[in-house]
Amino acid sequence: MNEKLKEKIHESLSSVLPITAIVLVLSVTLAPMEIGTLALFLTGAVLLIIGMGFFQLGAEMAMTPLGQGIGGRLVKSRHLLLIVAVGFLMGVVITISEPDLQVLANQVASIPNQVLIWTVAVGVGIFLVIAILRILFHIGLSQMLLVFYVLLFLLSFFTPSEFTAVAFDSGGVTTGPMTVPFIMAVGVGLSAARSDPDGTNDSFGLIALCSIGPIMMVLLLGIFYHPTEAVYTAVQVPTVLTTRDVIQQFVLALPQYGEEVLISMLPVVGVFVLFQLMTRHYRRRQVLRISVGLLYTLIGLILFLTGVNIGFAPVGNLLGSGLAGDGWMKWLLIPIGIAIGYYIVKAEPAVQVLNEQVEDLTGGTISRQMMNLSLSVGVACAVALAMVRVLTGLNIYWILIPGYMLALVLSRLVPQVFVGIAFDSGGVASGPMTSTFLLPLAMGACTAVGGNVVTDAFGIVALVALAPLIAIQIMGLIFAYKSKVHPHPSHEPAVEDAVLDLDDTVVDLEEES
Repeated sequence: MNEKLKEKIHESLSSVLPITAIVLVLSVTLAPMEIGTLALFLTGAVLLIIGMGFFQLGAEMAMTPLGQGIGGRLVKSRHLLLIVAVGFLMGVVITISEPDLQVLANQVASIPNQVLIWTVAVGVGIFLVIAILRILFHIGLSQMLLVFYVLLFLLSFFTPSEFTAVAFDSGGVTTGPMTVPFIMAVGVGLSAARSDPDGTNDSFGLIALCSIGPIMMVLLLGIFYHPTEAVYTAVQVPTVLTTRDVIQQFVLALPQYGEEVLISMLPVVGVFVLFQLMTRHYRRRQVLRISVGLLYTLIGLILFLTGVNIGFAPVGNLLGSGLAGDGWMKWLLIPIGIAIGYYIVKAEPAVQVLNEQVEDLTGGTISRQMMNLSLSVGVACAVALAMVRVLTGLNIYWILIPGYMLALVLSRLVPQVFVGIAFDSGGVASGPMTSTFLLPLAMGACTAVGGNVVTDAFGIVALVALAPLIAIQIMGLIFAYKSKVHPHPSHEPAVEDAVLDLDDTVVDLEEES
């Protein structure tokens, strides 16, 4: 087996194992399950681990160099209309390819799937253009975020309350395993081609702005599509009696998810082929490497989605309804949510992509370990708050408005590189594991306590997306304080060296092509 692939699968194993252990402990203590259901979950965990390994390697080999190549070429073209047109097209194409969006669209009964998907895609396209222009014209990220989030909350007051949580959830799920590697790489390519010391700061922030577009567009859509007739359909746990029945469930589902992922990836492949034919940017060896990377990405996403949808989603729903159905025991959902939230963010494939890129771009100044710890603590708190909402019916505004106010205040106090990383992390943390395990968990619990699924269960993705904004920026405050108390002369050069390395990479690619 490819050594790099073995390394990625090992990383996936260490990420998924803790959440698997938590579910196993719950299944033999507080929420007993049938053996067949547990077998489905364990099989899904195996597919998830292998799928994550393939996906991470594929993203590294294909999506990152493709995004960097397009970003670098856009800057060097100097044609503003071309930059706007290509940026918008890339945003739409990559969003339609996003598996997380398909999951959310299936959950929202009030709007036809294609209407929601295209609305979100247009939102990402518009805001990817805004994010690119921000980098080109050196506009501060924190100022833009302040303006856009104020507009978002003003707009949300005109949208039906039943639709607010869904709108904010859409911003989280849009930036998933397909969009994050590509959009992050576009930012790296744009900033590196600019060749200035501020490039590292500006290479972050694209995902942050691209997360705003879907929320704004879905809020506008909610004004016209009133979700009063939405009907929630609970996740059904298939009946399995033997090990053959378990395997059969996954075998029957593989073609469905294979077709879904293949259709989603066709636009990305088309962009790669068209870009190469028009620019001859990559040499033959690079073309082969990217092609293999796209194949790995395809295999990884098929295995990942099959595992989480067949094995994880039903068990999440079952755990939620089991824990919330027995009187006082429902309050255990809060500490259990903390434990699940702490570990589940590490199983998000796009999180590892972001953390690796942050470590590379900052020359190790901000390590993967620091990022993982901050994200885990933040998401643990977010899931706890989501469980409080499920149990009490607390309006999501009581959390979102103070949360975003705190995040925006912090953005004026921390080093700018932390602002971009924090707001990017918000979109990355709320990926397929959140939408296919945590959301069913909240839905199952909400149904068991007799709550309103649309207003009380939806919103968990939004809270998971909010938590890193605060957690990473608090890490930035601590980092800035320690730097003042114990100055480390290697920090700034490390960041500048990272920018120079990126510049050299872009130059090398162009010389090779």
